[in-house]
Order: sequence, then C-alpha cells, then structure tokens
Amino acid sequence: MIDPVTLLTFIPAALALNFTPGADMMFCLGQGLRSGRGAAVAASAGIAAGGMVHVTLAGLGLGAAVAALPWLFDVIRWAGVAYLLYLAWGAWRSGPLRDGSLPVPAARAFRTGFFVNLTNPKVILFVLAFIPQFLRPEAGPVLAQFLIFGAVLSLGGFVVNGLVGLFAGHAGQWLTGSPRATRWLGRISGGIFAALALRLAILERT
Repeated sequence: MIDPVTLLTFIPAALALNFTPGADMMFCLGQGLRSGRGAAVAASAGIAAGGMVHVTLAGLGLGAAVAALPWLFDVIRWAGVAYLLYLAWGAWRSGPLRDGSLPVPAARAFRTGFFVNLTNPKVILFVLAFIPQFLRPEAGPVLAQFLIFGAVLSLGGFVVNGLVGLFAGHAGQWLTGSPRATRWLGRISGGIFAALALRLAILERT
C-alpha cells in the first residue's frame, strides 16, 4: 500500500521528531521520577495510544474542525491544563510513590499518559501538518496510510519516551534512600507537570 521508499523516508523524519525533547518526553521523565520505571513505561504506552487517536481523527478530517473552531481547541486545551495542574499538586504534596507507599498501578499510569496526550490539541494539528507530506492518494485509502504512518510515529515515541522514563525511574530509585532527596524528587516532578501545564496554557493555535 505504501511505497517502501516513502516509508524509508518517513522513518528517519519520525525518529528525529521522537528524539526531540518535548511535552511527552518531559511527562514520562516526571512520571519516572515520581512513580518508578513501570509507571513511566505504562505512561509512555498511554501517550502512544493517545497519539494514535489523534492520527485517526486527523485521517478522518476532524483535525480541520479543531483548527477552525477556536472554542473547541480551547476547551480541550484547558481540560489538559487543569489535569496537569492536578498531577503537579499531587506530586508536590506526596513526593515519589515508593517503598512504604502504594505504587501507581500500570493501568492508572497508562490512563494518565493517554489523557494528557489526548487533551493536547496541538498534537492533532501537528499530525495534520506532518503526515500528509508523505501521503500518496493513488497508493490506497488515505485513512489507512494515516494509520500506518501514525503507528510508526507512535511506536518510536513509545520506545524513546519509555527509555527516558526508565532512566528517570532508575535515578529516582537510587535517590529514595534519602528522605530529603525523596521530598525533592516529588517537588521536581510536580514542577515538571506544572511547567507542562503552563506550556499548554500559552499554546497558540498556529
């Protein structure tokens, strides 16, 4: 369905984007510091799943609605801001969830990553601008091509963000022997979530 040359051109471009530090990577970093390696990988998987939803919506043409309707963009964006601030407050108050406290279930971490990605309307606008450059209508259904390219992009993001989360989880585990370090890890991860909320709050539609 997709020309191999086109796919081979897309993969390096997608990987370059995956390795560029952004909101998803920072979110997995914060999750790893606060909740450990398992939660960070699950959050990365949730982000990848959310990305596939954006890809599907863009392929169906709904991305144009987000781009054209300021109120829809803002509703999604402010929901994401509120959720990230909620996570920031929880991380600041409780610190990393380790040792003597209950670990964050993988399913919960997955849902968190999924919702954070889904409430960033800039993702669907990015997908709508990036993937169509590689589409070939004569090669088959456009939606199917969107999904294939989106799967490549999401898989790369899952691996890269997951590795960042694993590193952060390992570093956090090493530091949890010190109560003071544990307290600061919670503050750092809370600060990351708050910074992501601020970044989302000041996003422009274009």
